[in-house]
Amino acid sequence: MKKPIFIIGEIGINHNGDISICKQLIDVAVNSGCNAIKLQKRDVDLVYSKEILDSPRESPWGLTQRDQKNGLEFNVDQYHEIDQYCKKVNIEWFASAWDTKSQIFLRQFDCNYNKVASAMIIHTELLKLIAEEKKYTFISTGMATYSDIDAAVKIFIEAGCSFELMHTVSTYPMRYEDANLSVIKVLRDRYKCNIGYSGHEVGLTVSYAATALGITSLERHITMGRAMYGSDQSASVEPQGIAKLVVEVRKIELAMGDGVKRILDDEVLISKKLREQLN
Repeated sequence: MKKPIFIIGEIGINHNGDISICKQLIDVAVNSGCNAIKLQKRDVDLVYSKEILDSPRESPWGLTQRDQKNGLEFNVDQYHEIDQYCKKVNIEWFASAWDTKSQIFLRQFDCNYNKVASAMIIHTELLKLIAEEKKYTFISTGMATYSDIDAAVKIFIEAGCSFELMHTVSTYPMRYEDANLSVIKVLRDRYKCNIGYSGHEVGLTVSYAATALGITSLERHITMGRAMYGSDQSASVEPQGIAKLVVEVRKIELAMGDGVKRILDDEVLISKKLREQLN
């Protein structure tokens, strides 16, 4: 029997550096029936240049890009708090590291999964570091060419690390006409592996369609409110939406069946009634 789709509530940076908002989002994921939540971890001095960090950007944390980037990062004590809270409410958590130092930082929490963000799929050193952990890894493919994906897949195969690819379009929010869900089958045929979908669209329709195409994982950003501060909020799903998404995805999974044509017992009785004039 096919395993249920692994549904990930992507908190990302939608917590806005506030641990209480993060816990609220964890609760939303739990109450909605998500299998896991995901965060993002960066060492801002490794990910961004000094020129970028010193450039102006007005935000709730100050007037520079550095102020804004640092304001969105949790420290080690806060990550321990998140780890303990997720254990308390019984939900998996993991994070996508955007640099090698952050990946090493995350090892102390012994999460069961890793994630390669679309932006990092060409970061060879990071991919090798992740693959050596041999944890099941979700690899997003937004902004990636087939040669980029080929190289990433090779790293994980050679390391003996299990993985799945996630079809992703890295626009926020993504337009419906850009979803190109047919790529899901192309990726499955080309790489002979499980394929998930990480969506950044407004609404739930594309996620339902991806479900019907046989994805094995589904990731959507979640938020307490799409009007909140943050670049990912507008491409996120609010509490009522993620709850509806999980319920409907599970219905679609049931509706897809196993592909075996059969006559149901209930159909036998109906057949006798509707075809009696033919006997």
